[in-house]
Amino acid sequence: MGANLKEVRERISSVKNTQQITKAMKMVSAAKLRRAQQAITRLRPYAEKQNAMLKNILANLGGEANISFGKERELKNVCIVVVTSNRGLCGAFNSNVIKAAERLINGKYAALRDSGNLKVLCIGKKGYDYYKKRIPADSIITDYVALFDDLSFDNVSQVAKYLMKSFEDETYDAIEVAYGKFKNAATQFMISEQYLPVTQAASLIDEEEKLESKANYIFEPGMEKLLNQLVPSILQSSFQKYVLDTHASEHGARMTAMDKASENAEELLKELKLSYNKARQEAITKEILEIVGGAAALEGG
Repeated sequence: MGANLKEVRERISSVKNTQQITKAMKMVSAAKLRRAQQAITRLRPYAEKQNAMLKNILANLGGEANISFGKERELKNVCIVVVTSNRGLCGAFNSNVIKAAERLINGKYAALRDSGNLKVLCIGKKGYDYYKKRIPADSIITDYVALFDDLSFDNVSQVAKYLMKSFEDETYDAIEVAYGKFKNAATQFMISEQYLPVTQAASLIDEEEKLESKANYIFEPGMEKLLNQLVPSILQSSFQKYVLDTHASEHGARMTAMDKASENAEELLKELKLSYNKARQEAITKEILEIVGGAAALEGG
């Protein structure tokens, strides 16, 4: 019985130590989340307004717009950008982002995957750790795995510039991004969006919306020159949004996961303490019975 009590005491101590760690991680994630949430909430209205403006212009111009980032070509080579976190302990966050990417890879682009014409660009170590075991090494782009070490606009825009150049050079005919879209600390959406070509975005506007937004634009300087300067800026902002959205989503998911882990530890502690008290009472009762039995034996003798 003594050995059983010692084992329960050790488990209680272990669970308490674990609970301290999960509570500390929750507090750290909460602090990081506040900063990450501020960053995405500042950028999102700007990026979304830029995208809305671009969609509006392209929808109104119809086939008149001839921009380099809007050329739809036969799909011969595709790049999927997978934006995950560097660290785990954030629930199913990373696996859900990867699932969003896998739906593209194994569905829409399955033929290109089989022919070896699909590349995966990994941002974040968790996505890289997943794909390095499952696809050929030459199908993974690892140059930006450590992007989360520096989330400045200048650094993140290097990835956007690489993707834009690759599209212009016809290295890739389409580029899609799988990432975590942040809503709040408890809710994130793991989705994929087409990044290039941009004209696909215009096709998402329904006819009624086109009629409502119809406008007669005057371009100064010329339309193509203006769009070819405007679109790269919008694409860089959009990519910054993908990364900051994922960054905030990661910390929200980790904070929620650590909160649940702390609650589970508290429940486990209650059960262990109950087990400990029962075992202790049984040991005390046994000792009393032995003493009474011994006393009775002495009296009888």
